[in-house]
Amino acid sequence: MTTIDPAADVRLPDGDDIRAAFFDIDGTLTSFVTHVVPDSTIDALHRLQERGVKVFICTGRAPSHMMVVLDTIPVKFDGIVGLNGQYCFDDHGFLEKQALDRDDIKTVIRWLDAHPDVVANFCEKDYVYFNQVTDSMRRTWAQLGKTAPAVHVDDPHKRALSIETFQISPYISPEQEAEVTALCRNVKGVRWHPDFTDLIPADGGKPEGMKRFMRHYGWTREQTIAFGDGGNDATMLGFAGIGVAMGNATAPAKEAADYVTDDVDHDGILNALLHFGVLRAPHV
Repeated sequence: MTTIDPAADVRLPDGDDIRAAFFDIDGTLTSFVTHVVPDSTIDALHRLQERGVKVFICTGRAPSHMMVVLDTIPVKFDGIVGLNGQYCFDDHGFLEKQALDRDDIKTVIRWLDAHPDVVANFCEKDYVYFNQVTDSMRRTWAQLGKTAPAVHVDDPHKRALSIETFQISPYISPEQEAEVTALCRNVKGVRWHPDFTDLIPADGGKPEGMKRFMRHYGWTREQTIAFGDGGNDATMLGFAGIGVAMGNATAPAKEAADYVTDDVDHDGILNALLHFGVLRAPHV
């Protein structure tokens, strides 16, 4: 087991006090190698709920892009933090959301018009589409294997300004990301893949999505644990009472985390929950 604890001198919450666990999907719940959720993770999720800990998805995916994964997991999650914190809901009527500002959407579209070779993904609640399809986009999408959602192509000029758009993900470099966000009033990029960035409200992010459920239930951050692997998980891992980076995580996620566990294919989630005493090893 990997046992890197960057914040070893900081007192972390007691595992018995954890009331909510937040999980990224790609590279955290699902493997980039097998494209499935390990049995040990499914077992851990069930055991958490049996212990009274509520479990949440916390992902950059839109709701319509989650089901290709969630339909394969025999777990009923207690809530969803989608679109990097911008669309939060459960099956009991809870809904809080924050769309991109319309003027900022106009700015991003103008930038894309000036860069016609750039492919971008536009995320609504129930529909996600690309402005075009390119070879680089196909290669990136193929890395998701069977967890890759269907690809739709549409015209953002016709949709993005009339339908709530929560996230725009252009395939651009960090330098281009800095250029386009500097033109906007309230936009930042969060990046979990080197090929593209997710543009969301600058005052948004996964921690804001966590806070929405925390307010709803009356939890403190010390009562939360979060698991992630990408750059867009770094703020979530830094915010949670216990932030756990997967062994396969990027450097920003590992640096922000309280603990680095094993990778997704080697029982990373279960091992971290046992390490912190959120779950107990069964007596033999």
